[in-house]
Amino acid sequence: MDIVLDRKELIKYPFLKESQQLARRHVESLEEFLDSGPGAAALERAQERTSAAIAFKKEFGDENTQNLKPEIEIASYALARMLVSCVGDRSLIDRLARYEAERASFFLAAEELEIRRFVAWSVGIDTRAVVMPVTRYVELVPHLRDKRWRLVNRDVRQGGVNLEASEIDELIRERIRVIIADQLPLRVPPAICERFQPITTGIAALLQQQALEQFGEVREEAFPPCISALIQAITTGMNLTHMGRFAITAFLHTVGMNVAQIADVFARAPDFDPDMTMYQVEHISGRGGTEYTPPSCATMRTFGLCVNRDKDCERVNHPLSYYRFKKNVKKKRS
Repeated sequence: MDIVLDRKELIKYPFLKESQQLARRHVESLEEFLDSGPGAAALERAQERTSAAIAFKKEFGDENTQNLKPEIEIASYALARMLVSCVGDRSLIDRLARYEAERASFFLAAEELEIRRFVAWSVGIDTRAVVMPVTRYVELVPHLRDKRWRLVNRDVRQGGVNLEASEIDELIRERIRVIIADQLPLRVPPAICERFQPITTGIAALLQQQALEQFGEVREEAFPPCISALIQAITTGMNLTHMGRFAITAFLHTVGMNVAQIADVFARAPDFDPDMTMYQVEHISGRGGTEYTPPSCATMRTFGLCVNRDKDCERVNHPLSYYRFKKNVKKKRS
């Protein structure tokens, strides 16, 4: 599309190639830039972006960016991506991608039609179309959890999926999130990560604090039936499938158990192998660079791991949601 965004528009959508080109024209050397006053300002703003992503702050219109030049604000986006890459936590990367997508969506809602179409076109979506080819639709929705996005629940005619205007906006936001997430983590030079260490240490601590506030103290009595059954199976000496081991490890890691505590759960098995267990637990917990999230209820059912369902299972579609719900119920009763 033949349209040119001005500098004030580009800061709203830093993932666009036009925004990146603007920033590159003012940053020839990363080291020299970081040593400069503008570089320090951009790094401080990058830290703010990352902290906002962890807290999932949505007051985007209140961001204190008025005093920053557009190229510095865009550079802060690039530096934020570097910061999360140096931390190396997959959940943090996902949070930044979601935050930036929500931020862009917030600004897009107030844009003129021409700008909205351009940004959408830049990420591969035609806002003028009320019907999307099935193949394209399937590419865009795999991570959208609402049942209404499932193809079987859509109005499909002659190879196309009919969409509402509001749904197109949601798909634009999701597409932006996927693009940002797929580009991360970046290969940041070790020397740069070392330079960022005082900041990344604080970011990692903030992420851990947020996780503790979200889940609180680990309470096994609030585990969903499927997880409790897996633990019981381990205790009785049953050999779990790979998916069973993955599900329980990812779940325990996400609710706040460290590697040693998770290994202790597997130590209940009669054939416990310390070295193999530590290797598997560390891999799933993110030591290899990718932090995994526990499978959803639908995935658990697919692999035959959804057992002993109770009435509370009907309220949720993910074991973590069950755990949060049960903890809240127990907290209110105590």
